[in-house]
Amino acid sequence: MGSHRSLVKSFKYAFMGIGFMLKTSVNIPLYFAFTLLVIVFGIYFRISSYETGWILIMALLVICMEMINTAIEEMVNLIKKEHSAEGKIVKDVAAGMVLLTTISYIIVILFILIPYILKYFK
Repeated sequence: MGSHRSLVKSFKYAFMGIGFMLKTSVNIPLYFAFTLLVIVFGIYFRISSYETGWILIMALLVICMEMINTAIEEMVNLIKKEHSAEGKIVKDVAAGMVLLTTISYIIVILFILIPYILKYFK
C-alpha cells in the first residue's frame, strides 16, 4: 500500500511542476500555440500520422528542454545568490540547449511541410 501512495505523490508533484511551468513560463504557451498552428497546417495538407508523430515528439522534446532549463536556472539561483561567471555559464548552456532543440523542431517541421506546400502551389 505504501508504494501506491508514493506513486500518487510522485504524480502529484509532477503535475505541480507542469502547472508551475504553465503559469510562469513565457515560452511554453508560445510552443503550444506554434504546435497547434503546425497541426492545423498538417490537417489541411493531410500529413501522415507518422509525420504528425514526429512533430508532436519534437514539440514535447522542446517543452521538456524548457522545463529542464527552468529547473537548472532555479537551482543556480538557489545555490548562488550573487551573480557569478560560473552561474552565467550554466544558465547560458541550458538556454543554448533549448535553442538547439527548438531549431531542430523547426527543421523537422520544414522537412515535413515544405513538400506539401510546394505541391499545393504547383
